[in-house]
Amino acid sequence: MADMIEIKHLNKYFGDLHVLKDINLTVKRGEKLVMIGPSGSGKSTLIRCVDYLEEPTSGEVVIDGTPLTKKNHLEMARKYSSMVFQQFNLFPHLSVKKNVMLAQQKVLKRSKEEAEKIAVEELTKVGLAERIDFMPSQLSGGQQQRVAIARSLVNEPEILLLDEPLGALDLKLRKEMQLELKRLQREMNITFVYVTHDQEEALTMSDTVVVMSGGKIQQIGSPQDIYNEPKNAFVARFIGDSNIVDGVMLRDFYVNFGGHDFTCVDRGFKPNEPVQVVIRPEDVQIVPPSVGMLTGLVREVIFKGVHFEMHVDVEGYEWIIHSTQASQPGELIGMNIGPDEIHIMKRSEV
Repeated sequence: MADMIEIKHLNKYFGDLHVLKDINLTVKRGEKLVMIGPSGSGKSTLIRCVDYLEEPTSGEVVIDGTPLTKKNHLEMARKYSSMVFQQFNLFPHLSVKKNVMLAQQKVLKRSKEEAEKIAVEELTKVGLAERIDFMPSQLSGGQQQRVAIARSLVNEPEILLLDEPLGALDLKLRKEMQLELKRLQREMNITFVYVTHDQEEALTMSDTVVVMSGGKIQQIGSPQDIYNEPKNAFVARFIGDSNIVDGVMLRDFYVNFGGHDFTCVDRGFKPNEPVQVVIRPEDVQIVPPSVGMLTGLVREVIFKGVHFEMHVDVEGYEWIIHSTQASQPGELIGMNIGPDEIHIMKRSEV
């Protein structure tokens, strides 16, 4: 796939506050890229720079080979991109259809007849054909967000920028809209750049995940890579639950932690190098203490619906274990971990 968006050495300051720090990122045409990070990580500022709602302090944003500038950013936005925000920003005194027509007539200078035709087409795509004459107050939150999405599609954008678009919806509606957005992206082959703070949403919606913290990109990769091979402790903790413990890489494919030597699949470390070991909660097998590689004392058990979450004391570390079988608080359990379930990180990356 050809590059649709290139971000080169981008920096953004608000006064003395350095919000984006030398960001370099490429988005392929037709790609679904999701940016995730905690509040203040810079993800929303970055997506706003892509649409030139925020002007970069330095660096460059290139859209389909053309750099964005003060002079051309409005023309480029009309030609290439649309933005969907968390807030629906619908005009309460206008019908659904007229909300979608308005920008076409005012900004794109389309005739009333053409704007109406396109509005009906886009509202049909998002499943609102029977509600085009409703007022926004007559719609659910999910339906209002569909109107906002339909409005963003009227200029037939090649890039759809979505800044926390489902943040105002409840969990059920969020999941429904995730499926709807994925369907639209697949059918229209639009390049998606999507901002969220929701870990599950990031993994569900993306071809590529960009994890941000402190104005920097911490890791870029597929959802599977981000989850299974976190680059540092921040990514391991932020994307899903992780057990992160100190260990020593004895030699290639052999690590010691928790008082036991384990076979692993990592290599390239110095002999006896101090490392950090990452094990996901679902990758720990509970066995009788007599046959466990590690033993731990169960401190707390929480029912999570599809599994039990157990907090277990192992050699002074609190481990989290997910299992469909619950042990009891105060019970001593054995724990086995396979080589593929052990991920090694350099201590300096913490």
